[in-house]
Amino acid sequence: MSQLLILAAEGEAENPLIPPIPELVIGLIAFVVVFGFLAWKLLPNINKVLEERREAIEGGIEKAEAAQTEAQSVLEQYKAQLAEARHEAARLRQEAQEQGATLIAEMRAEGQRQREEIIAAGHAQIQADRKAAASALRQDVGKLATDLAGKLVGESLEDHARQSRVIDRFLDELEDKATTAEATR
Repeated sequence: MSQLLILAAEGEAENPLIPPIPELVIGLIAFVVVFGFLAWKLLPNINKVLEERREAIEGGIEKAEAAQTEAQSVLEQYKAQLAEARHEAARLRQEAQEQGATLIAEMRAEGQRQREEIIAAGHAQIQADRKAAASALRQDVGKLATDLAGKLVGESLEDHARQSRVIDRFLDELEDKATTAEATR
């Protein structure tokens, strides 16, 4: 046993994990001096930097919130402008349709008026052609009737005034007979 105690005492002195007490005291004093110096010199700078970072982060968050609020307001303005533009486009489209309908109605009225003018002009032309044809026919029939009457009577009916009266009377009688025949139908 005594040998064991001696070996244990020798083993304790040789243990590298347990430093001698004077070294432990000197190391502790050196640590406190270095820690105190660092706390005195570096800690204010570290705290200052940390405070600046915290303020920058908070400022960034505030700026982000302000930017988000502004973006939301711009989005609302954009939506309002878009709705207004759609409303304006619908109004313009409605006006264009109304103007188109008015224009179509005006064009139809103008076309109807032109059609009636063309028909009236055609009727007038037909009436004029009819009168010209009737006059030409009257002259031809009168000439033929005069020639025929002259051959029947045996004398010339060249007296122009008499000839015109006879022809007019004959044609008037023919016209009267034609109108009475048409009226009885």
